[in-house]
Amino acid sequence: MADPTDPRDDLDLPVTLGPFPPRRVVSLVPSLTEAVAATAPGLLVGATNWCSHPADLAVARIGGTKNPDLPGVLALAPDLVIANDEENRRPDLDALRAAGVPVWVTDIRTLEDAFRSLDRLLTVACRLPRPAWLDRAEAAWRDVRPTADGPRTIVPIWRRPWMVLGRDTFAGDLLHRLGLRLVHADHPERYPTVPLPELLASRPELVVLPDEPYRFTAEDGPEAFPGIPVVLADGRHLTWYGPSLVTAPTVLRQAIDHPFTFGGETTS
Repeated sequence: MADPTDPRDDLDLPVTLGPFPPRRVVSLVPSLTEAVAATAPGLLVGATNWCSHPADLAVARIGGTKNPDLPGVLALAPDLVIANDEENRRPDLDALRAAGVPVWVTDIRTLEDAFRSLDRLLTVACRLPRPAWLDRAEAAWRDVRPTADGPRTIVPIWRRPWMVLGRDTFAGDLLHRLGLRLVHADHPERYPTVPLPELLASRPELVVLPDEPYRFTAEDGPEAFPGIPVVLADGRHLTWYGPSLVTAPTVLRQAIDHPFTFGGETTS
């Protein structure tokens, strides 16, 4: 249970919250935007250009996660800015703090991290009741158990150059729970750059191509892995931590169970 008397974020940094619950929140992370909007419609006054959910979100747009319009954020007079240690740049967050804005930073690398962090963000930072969707998300994943003999899998997240999921990533944790064995799970880097010949030489049994951050499609990506089963994964269900976690096990399982090979049909 989150402790409302402990105003520290996921990085254990103190956050000076006012005497009243926040009423003007700016989100610098699409996942967190959706989480807050689903819990307290109207609380958000600003979000990034990449915050696409909910589809009818009508707030000021303040640039990207890596290049937010800081004067634009300050002009919204937020009483709380919410961010993520991986997605946002620390100098930007430090500048907001220096301007007197409370900043709450999440740090999420596993599914358990997500559940714990979202609970604290919503109940401690935003001082909201714990939402029912978070309970449903935990229930949806409760009985998902990995298997020991799942396919050896690579997960490219970028090309030119090719980059893949390595160690200690949220998306990697979800795929592990769904029974996939990531070839690069023990790589020293979290998102290593690996040349295509080396990826092919690792003899993967499955390739998962999400549509973010690089937008892999049926026409862009699978051709690099001829003869290897490929899964096109919905990036929101694979990389977002928020209400999408309620349906993520079903959506991702459906995709994994219906791979295809380049130039061919589904393989199962």
